Amino acid sequence: SRLGNVCVRAGVRDMSFHKAEGLSEKDIVPMQNSDTVILVVEDEILIRMDAVDQLGALGYRLIEAANGQEALDALSDGSAINILFTDVHMPGDLDGVMLAREVSQRRPEIGIIVTSGRASLSTDSLPEGSRFYPKPYVSATVHTAIQEMLASSD
Repeated sequence: SRLGNVCVRAGVRDMSFHKAEGLSEKDIVPMQNSDTVILVVEDEILIRMDAVDQLGALGYRLIEAANGQEALDALSDGSAINILFTDVHMPGDLDGVMLAREVSQRRPEIGIIVTSGRASLSTDSLPEGSRFYPKPYVSATVHTAIQEMLASSD
C-alpha cells in the first residue's frame, strides 16, 4: 500500500536468496520478524527494491522512502518503526548521516543502519548504537544487526 510517496510492504518469504547468503529457515524466525517495521531509505530504485526484497524475505514489514524528507514524513505520521535502514548519498538537503542523527534525536528507540557504496564511515560520525555497512552488504550480517538492535531495545 502507499502512504503519499512512501510505500509500505509486508514481508514475503522467499528462501532462495537467503540460502545463497548462508541463512537457513531457523536463522530467520519470520513470525518474530513480522512485528518489526523497517524504514528503508534509498534513492536508487533498483537498490531499494533489492533491499526491500531481502528484508521482506526475512519476514520484516517495510516502509520505503526515496529520500530523507520522505523518511521524515513517514516518521511524522506516527508509523510504528523499529529500524531505519538508510543509504548515505541521496538527493535533497538531507543525506543519510543527517537523517540518522535526526531520527536518533526524534525517536531514540529506533535502531539505525547506514549503508553506502561510496563512503566509508566510522561509528564516530553516526549516532550512538548505529551500525554502518558498506555495499554490497551481506544479508545475514544485516539480519544479525537488526536482531541485536531489537533485543537491546527490549
